[in-house]
Amino acid sequence: MPSNPRNGRPYRRLVAAVKALGHPCWICGHNIPASLDARHRMSFTLDHLVPLSRGGSLLDPANARSAHRKCNSKRGNRLATAQSRASRRW
Repeated sequence: MPSNPRNGRPYRRLVAAVKALGHPCWICGHNIPASLDARHRMSFTLDHLVPLSRGGSLLDPANARSAHRKCNSKRGNRLATAQSRASRRW
């Protein structure tokens, strides 16, 4: 039975490297508290700019982004990019 590549050492190294950068969530722009339990909805998850189901690379650092678990789940496998908050004063 083949192992899941997300359980492999290269994937764990990528997750650790992206998390260590301390970037805010690329979807909502808010900081991601490092102290949260991994199961918390605002905890860090690795999101892929091009979702894996759409042909994105699992291990390409250029495809990896920091995201809240909640934001990542809400985005799903859509190709939408982060939306900047536009001013209502036009």
